[in-house]
Amino acid sequence: MSASAAPHPTGDVLLYVNGVTVSFEGFKALNELSLVVEEGELRTIIGPNGAGKTTMMDVVTGKTRPDSGEVFFRGTADLTRLDEAAIANLGIGRKFQRPTVFENLTVFENLELALADSRSTWRTLFARLTPEQRDRIAATLERIGLAEESGKPAGALSHGQKQWLEIGMLLIHDRQLLLLDEPVAGMTDRETEETAALILDLAQDRTIIVVEHDMAFVRSLGARVTVLHEGSVLAEGSVEHVQNHPRVIEVYLGR
Repeated sequence: MSASAAPHPTGDVLLYVNGVTVSFEGFKALNELSLVVEEGELRTIIGPNGAGKTTMMDVVTGKTRPDSGEVFFRGTADLTRLDEAAIANLGIGRKFQRPTVFENLTVFENLELALADSRSTWRTLFARLTPEQRDRIAATLERIGLAEESGKPAGALSHGQKQWLEIGMLLIHDRQLLLLDEPVAGMTDRETEETAALILDLAQDRTIIVVEHDMAFVRSLGARVTVLHEGSVLAEGSVEHVQNHPRVIEVYLGR
């Protein structure tokens, strides 16, 4: 696929990014970026610093408006015309590189607050949960591997566990497209392995885009890889394909 034109979306396309350009004071952070992610796909995105990875996520989540181009979710919602709250309500969730959990609250309370939506008042924490809500939190705790840490303050968790809790805070809203920004940065080897297992498990019932620098982690996910360079797609394909691509080696992997 050329970097200038994405194929026209089909019914299976969840995210369709076509010809998106974003400039900051003359610097093109994204340059005619085109990208297609299918429903249920796990995609990893790699590239050198300044390649446009974060800006791409900012555009998809409504934080940044592109100068030109289009971004469609499920073929109908034009994300370039919606604000961040409306985009989140469509089922798109983003986890930033640094975990942002409420450290003084317990793991359970963090999920409870996320379920109630953090924009509402703190009174939510003292409201009675319905049995369905309790079940939902319990199922989420189980899925992110923190059931036994439920009553612990989030501040007492390891770095990796805080990342899992933040992923749980997206899952509690049943986000169908997850954007994960360097989810294993700063993790131990064991936490990295467990995070790969968690992402592969979540990828069974939702669409996930992982932006990552750790090539060993990217290999462990075994997903389709998109390489960004200077704001557009340089290469796309299997891990093996991009690792053996001469330009990818030159601009990124050879460093």
